[in-house]
Amino acid sequence: MFQRQQKVGMTKKSKWTVVLFATLVIAVMVIKLLDHAYPLNLPKHNQLFARVVVDEHDVPLRTFADEKGIWRYPIALPEVSPLYIEALINYEDRWFWSHPGINPFSLLRAMKQNVLSGRIVSGGSTLSMQVARILHPHERSMWGKLKQMMRTIQLEWHLEKAQILQLYLNTAPFGGTIEGVQAASFSYLNKSAKQLTHAEAALLAVLPQAPTRYRPDLHNQAAQQARDKVLQRLAKFGVWSQEVVDDAKLEQVYSFNFRPEEIAPLLSRRLLAFSDGQSVVKSTLNSDLQQAVKDVLTAYMSNQPKYSSAAVLVVDNHTSSVKAYVGTAAFADESRFGYIDMIQAVRSPGSTLKPFLYGLAMDEGLIHSHSLLADVPRSWGAYRPSNFNGAFNGPVSATEALQRSLNMPAVDLLARYGVNRFVAQLANAGLPLTIPQASPNLSVVLGGAGTSLEKLVQAYSSLANQGMVSELRFLQNELAKPKQSRRLLSVESAWVIQDALAKIRRPDSINTLAVTAPKQPLAWKTGTSYGHRDSWAIGVNKDYTVGVWLGRPDGTAMPGHHGRVTAGPLLFSVADLLGDQPESISKPENVEQAAICWPLGTLMHEQAPRFCQQQHMAWIINRVVPPTWHTADNDAWQSGIVTYWINADSGLSVTMDCNVASKRQQQVAVWPKVLEPWVSHNARRHQLLPELDDNCRNTALTQTVTLKITGVVPNSIFRKSGEMGQFPSVWLKSIGGAGDKNWYINGKYKYTTPANNSKEHILSSKGQQQIMVQDQQGNTDMVTINVL
Repeated sequence: MFQRQQKVGMTKKSKWTVVLFATLVIAVMVIKLLDHAYPLNLPKHNQLFARVVVDEHDVPLRTFADEKGIWRYPIALPEVSPLYIEALINYEDRWFWSHPGINPFSLLRAMKQNVLSGRIVSGGSTLSMQVARILHPHERSMWGKLKQMMRTIQLEWHLEKAQILQLYLNTAPFGGTIEGVQAASFSYLNKSAKQLTHAEAALLAVLPQAPTRYRPDLHNQAAQQARDKVLQRLAKFGVWSQEVVDDAKLEQVYSFNFRPEEIAPLLSRRLLAFSDGQSVVKSTLNSDLQQAVKDVLTAYMSNQPKYSSAAVLVVDNHTSSVKAYVGTAAFADESRFGYIDMIQAVRSPGSTLKPFLYGLAMDEGLIHSHSLLADVPRSWGAYRPSNFNGAFNGPVSATEALQRSLNMPAVDLLARYGVNRFVAQLANAGLPLTIPQASPNLSVVLGGAGTSLEKLVQAYSSLANQGMVSELRFLQNELAKPKQSRRLLSVESAWVIQDALAKIRRPDSINTLAVTAPKQPLAWKTGTSYGHRDSWAIGVNKDYTVGVWLGRPDGTAMPGHHGRVTAGPLLFSVADLLGDQPESISKPENVEQAAICWPLGTLMHEQAPRFCQQQHMAWIINRVVPPTWHTADNDAWQSGIVTYWINADSGLSVTMDCNVASKRQQQVAVWPKVLEPWVSHNARRHQLLPELDDNCRNTALTQTVTLKITGVVPNSIFRKSGEMGQFPSVWLKSIGGAGDKNWYINGKYKYTTPANNSKEHILSSKGQQQIMVQDQQGNTDMVTINVL
């Protein structure tokens, strides 16, 4: 009997095993059939999300809705605040991790609530079922619920619980076109879902239940009541303590008005090309700095002319990564050409190329930091440049010429270095120039070419990177790769140039107290293009390079605006955002300071004391001390040590073949002829060299009779005359010199007169007037008068 009962019991157990196995087989077959006939609509990653460009801390810089206009930012489960996961699971689906996708108890409870209410008030849906409905929408009916359940079974079969939960996090509706917890968190709370407080987590947990009714930006009171209901339930379940819940209820529900992020709209649009199908493009920008730069620029542009725009670029010198990129003064503002990215636009760089010329000339051994240069009127064929302020300064050091951005010394230096060579060196280092004419000419160094703010900032960063130019990096994934660098300057010349530029006073420093000045000054240079169309200012310190452009994108001139007064203040307003820079750029070992003397330009201890007329402290590279140019294409630059003979009895000059009783050789250091009007009277040639002895005809000296303006008394005063107030005039004439004479009025070329001819000039401008003449050998003379 016992054995028979045991046999019957085993038979029943076997039957249940068979039934369970058969059920499992049928379920698998049903799922396979469903998969074949009705495959799950699991979105691909690049179809699921809107595209978003983020900063280095994953803060959205600009978002681009998907093809349906939906804002949905991707987020992984570990990136969401645990508080939100706790609130969501315990409010929506406490048994999520254990049920098979459908919770029969929840369905029975919902059915009871619906019957008692006489309407559908609850669907009893689990999170898995809600995901199934999001992926496969259906009508609210019994048949629709059945289809939802079938889809849920498919989901649970194919996906892990964490995968299903992540789908919910990224697709749940949060009102309007906002989907997913990350988009909702940034849209309503202006923060990532990783940073949610208890109150915020509860709010976002309940919001998908009624996305329109509970939207905090539209119905904050209803949203707060729903949030408090979630908080109280979490306290009831013991998930959060009552004390935590009571504190969370004190937070008032509020919301930012939803507006897609546009912190860096132009760069974000540009970086989409590098997305490679990814929904998230991770840039190198810092959103806090980007917003601060935008705010500074907006405030600054409020005082600038209508239709003008501006651009600012900030680069980390250590990584060559872009930290702030503002390509327009007002994005989408058509009056300021707000869709044009002026960081990439090709414009005339003005004088911003000069530092590279001086650095390359130092590397070539043409100059040192305090070489004697001439800021005087010059012409190179038909090309007659002038200085920005229209005046000439005579003898200047290379450092002073660079700091004051004088045009004449730069053009002269470029002529000696070589235009084609200069342009090629820049291009090889990553700064190609757009040349409007067939081939480059001397105007290149004054802005007679085109480049962009991006390329200029990239090149200027070499001053902090030992002369190396590294390609700018915009994406996080580029930072893991080695920097792509090319040499522009030597380590030594790069340091000397930045040292010179760092000594230029900032535009607002005249009344700045020393205690408020930055610990380390910014090495900076300005530029203004022809016709005042572009104003530039670029600054470098050890950590950052900052570039600023300001002008009209349509190329219209902005009279009265130039680099120092327009772009300079904006540059320092941005640089001040970066904080003090306690460390300066280290001086290379091969750069030494030494005393040199003018006019020879060589070391003071290597020349006779009588030759040293002016002493300067110069930075010397590799102990190479190039002298002042003593020979040139014409006599204008002939200087150096002049050897002559004198009659020992009379002290007058003679030639070697002069038949006098006793002759003695003498030497004197003379200045270049072009600089004679600016040096002291006692340092001029006619004072240093004795007069010719009547007993000897010195042909060499008589050929270079001093050029002198006649008929105009220095410092004389001219007034209008007659009842009609006619402007006075002067006759421009000179004696001495050789060949045609070029006349300059207030630093600008005006006339050319043949030898022994004169020209009437009308004095139509009031104030001090500078009249200068120069012959074909470089001899010059100058007088100053006053017009009342």
